[in-house]
Amino acid sequence: MVQTLGDSTILVRFGSRLDENANRRAIGFAAALESDGIAGIVEIVPSLVSVLLRYDPLISRHQDIEGEIRLLLHGVPEERAGAAHRIGVRFGGEAGPDLEEVAGLLRLSPEEFVARHNALPLRVLATGFAPGFVYGGFHPEALTLPRRDTVRPLVPAGSVLFAAGQTAITATDIPTGWHVIGHTDFANFAPDAEPPTRLRAGDSISFEVA
Repeated sequence: MVQTLGDSTILVRFGSRLDENANRRAIGFAAALESDGIAGIVEIVPSLVSVLLRYDPLISRHQDIEGEIRLLLHGVPEERAGAAHRIGVRFGGEAGPDLEEVAGLLRLSPEEFVARHNALPLRVLATGFAPGFVYGGFHPEALTLPRRDTVRPLVPAGSVLFAAGQTAITATDIPTGWHVIGHTDFANFAPDAEPPTRLRAGDSISFEVA
């Protein structure tokens, strides 16, 4: 769905809920835009199932950009080939205060949970929400839990979070309702770097015990 937002923004949505297909199509479309480009577009912001485009109306008209978008959608690749990353995590204890509760809810020991959590690589579904924040998915259905009922007012950068079939990594100190299962020294946000994040949507991440 192509939706107009204001006088210089267009939202291209690939689904009404998060699933594998919608996420892959959003990543592929954003990559195709970055590669081929459309005159007048000045910012491309991919998210979990959509891509936000900001354009300069002094360069290109809305109807021209929307026409180019619809043409591009017919041949958009499913997803770009991403880089692979290995990320060491300290699970449990002070680093992951929710690990034992998460394992218990899934009827696993903490060791069994960590082994299953780390068994397969995850795709980077999107980065955002907060600077450098990473969404990784998807875990099998047997490793799916909802978010916590309460929100922690602050967790530190590098917190490894678990909920909704995903593992997330914080790159700044933020509040969260996700389960905190560990901590990593991997830093995904450097404001002075270009680009400022090391991980991109479509990359793969494998977790290991640090």
